[in-house]
Amino acid sequence: MSELTPARASEASQAAVVDLLGMLAYGELLAFDRMAADAQLAPDLARRAVLSEMAGSEIANYQRIAARLAELGADPALAMEPFRPALAAYHDQTEPNDWLEALTKAYVGDSIADDFVREVAEFLGPTDRQLVLDVLHDSRYAEFAAAEIRRALLDDPSVANRLSMWARRLVGEALTQAQRVAAERETFTHLLVDGGDDLAGVAGMLRRLTTAHTARMSAVGLNN
Repeated sequence: MSELTPARASEASQAAVVDLLGMLAYGELLAFDRMAADAQLAPDLARRAVLSEMAGSEIANYQRIAARLAELGADPALAMEPFRPALAAYHDQTEPNDWLEALTKAYVGDSIADDFVREVAEFLGPTDRQLVLDVLHDSRYAEFAAAEIRRALLDDPSVANRLSMWARRLVGEALTQAQRVAAERETFTHLLVDGGDDLAGVAGMLRRLTTAHTARMSAVGLNN
């Protein structure tokens, strides 16, 4: 592979940042839609209010990302467009049937996405790194979802098998769509590896993501 000139490397890096922010921006819009819909599955008003509050925070996050894209000279709508098929496919294939599946999707799916974005953020400049870290899903939502899952397993241990299988389906679909994005958007390579030549960093990242996922599943009593 030929080396990038400093100017070309800078352009590639800028394109990668715009891609990442575009993906996050569309993810925030979808998260708002999903949480608002999932709130309707809540068994009571208190739980519905929690999800509704979280949905509101997703829109605020979207606005921050869109503003940063504009600062970079990018049209937020155009930056989001390439990621619509993959992210929409993931959510279409993993629509929860009930409250517990919705919570598991938030706890497993959102957490894996956050872990990945947190890894990629390490390669960004200070301004964009801080923005990305700021708009990751509120940890209160993951804690709320985890507490609800643990409570459900205490009430009915047999639920664990169903939710464990659901979690595996979520992870499988997430990986499928992640591979799709990686194949279509080579700009991410410039954030993850050195000129595309060293894949050891990617392998290490995948190991860390897998380790974190396994620990997360164990923490709520689900099988990996």
